[in-house]
Amino acid sequence: MRRSPNPWIAIPSLILGLLAGTLGWVVTVVSCGQPDSAGQISSCNGWAFAIAAIAFVAVTVGVGLVLVLVYRSLAEWREKTK
Repeated sequence: MRRSPNPWIAIPSLILGLLAGTLGWVVTVVSCGQPDSAGQISSCNGWAFAIAAIAFVAVTVGVGLVLVLVYRSLAEWREKTK
């Protein structure tokens, strides 16, 4: 029996991916903000964007994979208990 895709799996994956990307951005910006010799705080927006993008992709894929496996497991369990 073929199961249809469940689009509701994408919503928590994307939300947690956005949260991880935001957290990665903030931590990188805070850790890179060092005053230089002129007293100005330098920033590393390029690194912050890269870290945020990597965190977003990794968490979105990871959470999505776990949710797909959980839903498949529950569907198989429901079929066997009928």
